Amino acid sequence: MQENGTEVTAAGIARMAGVGRAAVSNWRRRHADFPKPVGGTETSPSFALGEVEEWLRRQGKLAEVPLRERVWQQLAGHPAGPVTALVHTGCVLVLVRDRPTVWKEASSGPDELLARLLPTALEQVLTPRFGALRRPAVPVPTPAQLLPSAPLLRAAADLAADLGARDAYEFLLGRHLDANPRQYTLTPGDLAALMADLAGPARTVLDPACGTGALLRAVAPASDQELYGQDDDPGLAALTALRLALHSRAAVRTAAGDSLRADAFDSVRADVVLCHPPFNERNWGHDELAYDPRWEYGFPARTESELAWVQHALARLEDGGTAVLLMPPAAASRRSGRRIRADLLRRGALRAVIALPVGAAPPYNIPLHLWVLRRPEQAPVQPEVLLTDAGALAPEGRGGPDWQSVRSTVLDAWRAFVRAGTAPEVPGVSRCVPVIELLDDDVDLAPARHLPPPTAGGGAEELTALRARLDETLRLTTDLTPPAGDSGGPARWPLTTIGELVRAGALVMRTGGNGPHTRVLTDLDVLSGTAPSGTLPEAGEEPVLVEEGDVVVPVLGGGAVARVIDRATAGAALGRNLALLRPDPAALDPWFLAGFLRGTANNRQATSYASTATRLDVRRLQLPRLPLDQQHRYGERFRALAAFEDALRLAGRLGERLVRGLYDGLTDGTVPPA
Repeated sequence: MQENGTEVTAAGIARMAGVGRAAVSNWRRRHADFPKPVGGTETSPSFALGEVEEWLRRQGKLAEVPLRERVWQQLAGHPAGPVTALVHTGCVLVLVRDRPTVWKEASSGPDELLARLLPTALEQVLTPRFGALRRPAVPVPTPAQLLPSAPLLRAAADLAADLGARDAYEFLLGRHLDANPRQYTLTPGDLAALMADLAGPARTVLDPACGTGALLRAVAPASDQELYGQDDDPGLAALTALRLALHSRAAVRTAAGDSLRADAFDSVRADVVLCHPPFNERNWGHDELAYDPRWEYGFPARTESELAWVQHALARLEDGGTAVLLMPPAAASRRSGRRIRADLLRRGALRAVIALPVGAAPPYNIPLHLWVLRRPEQAPVQPEVLLTDAGALAPEGRGGPDWQSVRSTVLDAWRAFVRAGTAPEVPGVSRCVPVIELLDDDVDLAPARHLPPPTAGGGAEELTALRARLDETLRLTTDLTPPAGDSGGPARWPLTTIGELVRAGALVMRTGGNGPHTRVLTDLDVLSGTAPSGTLPEAGEEPVLVEEGDVVVPVLGGGAVARVIDRATAGAALGRNLALLRPDPAALDPWFLAGFLRGTANNRQATSYASTATRLDVRRLQLPRLPLDQQHRYGERFRALAAFEDALRLAGRLGERLVRGLYDGLTDGTVPPA
């Protein structure tokens, strides 16, 4: 069979059968007829997908592989690699959407005929979408290249019939990106949408470092729209072209190559340029590009690759056009770039610098900036620059930014600035600074250095209210402190495991990480007892939504933690690295379940250790077999413990805020020492 050329790993087999990887290892040891490895390595072997499917079905462990999983496994195990498979699949999905009858005729015969007919059909549909470029980012595959992909292409067309061509491709691309997180630097969808909103509507848009096309995909559709993208990775340039072609009806032009050294669109003058350039590149072309005409504002130093991208973006704008670039915060203050920053200010090219919260985009540990620029016209230069700091809108802990607040804060200030050339001052958040005030020896554009500080802790009234709330919470913790209870010996009760309860139907077990969703319960939210703070990207899959009474358990990092979902959290999507247990209320009390799952000894025996991670096998966690009325008694005690724990957490957070506010008030003089 042709599709036996597709290989699947042990992790893929586990996903197909709905079990853990340990179960696959047990099958290999216990069943002599389990398929033999056909590739991979000794520690990470791969198996023929067709043989695995047949074995699972013969053992009664699989009725049918879900279509999405079958297509993904065929793509991931493609002999030419997943990127080539994604390109072939994208080409065919464009054909399926735009000319379904042509696809139906070509796919009616055997694989050899399909591979022979497809190039002509693809040429007819791809050339009008991508243009007749000298070096097309998506060259039409040959019959020899397409033949190994034939089973995958047929399955992908079936998936498109279920989901639609665009969502089918987003699902496959999303799974590929999730499976290779270190290979790609992604621009989160919320950030891409904010950058597109800052730039405004446009007919011609360019992204000179397009990656997977997130920025171009965020642009609002317009009539006769043209989208240009370039990336030095040929695979990404091709994936972006296909993704955009399936997303909109705009004319798509993408090219492979380094935009600084080999600009494929040097004659383009765009309405808008959006860019998430590579940061801290030393080898960006400093030596060979010394006399390039793009350096209108000064020749960037070797350490200032980001300022080279800024000037490249300005050079590709039409007069009055807008560019929005994601920048590292150091680019606003490094001394080596101060002359270029000064000239950008003097000539009215730099209009705004916006500091984002930590965690807005990779690298997630620093607060990145957005620079909003325009190509100056003959009109008078802008006398002021908008400086905005949205850094305070990052949640406490490790969750992502509050994007709704970030958007409203940034866009309100920006739109007021665009309308009137100035904007109201908001202490600690935004201010319009005269250009002359910034033209000192440093030309430091970091917003926090130029904004008036907010009132310490919100002012004396808020500090008083905070103190009162802390006092109330501390009294509550005293009231909730549980009694020690009578001492006794260890209980001797019969035990069962989560895996056995799932098989018996007393529990439903699900894993998280599917999308898309804008309100996601993350593993950190569970560990810290906070509200859902994450998001999930578009992956073409339905998210797992939590319900009141569900029990959620983190599976990475160690620690005995389980959370019962309350009414306020219900409806959020289940995030990555979490397992959801949905008990049958006629068989299990959720608080009883969560309480026993938190036992230290219970977690220790169900935890495995790798060189860099600790993983919990939830199916191995144990529960005592107790009647429901006795479960309820334990459940009430565990519920009281959880309320006490929540009160302690709240007291800690309030105490930190009060201390921080008092420090700020004492140091700026708004709070007297006595």
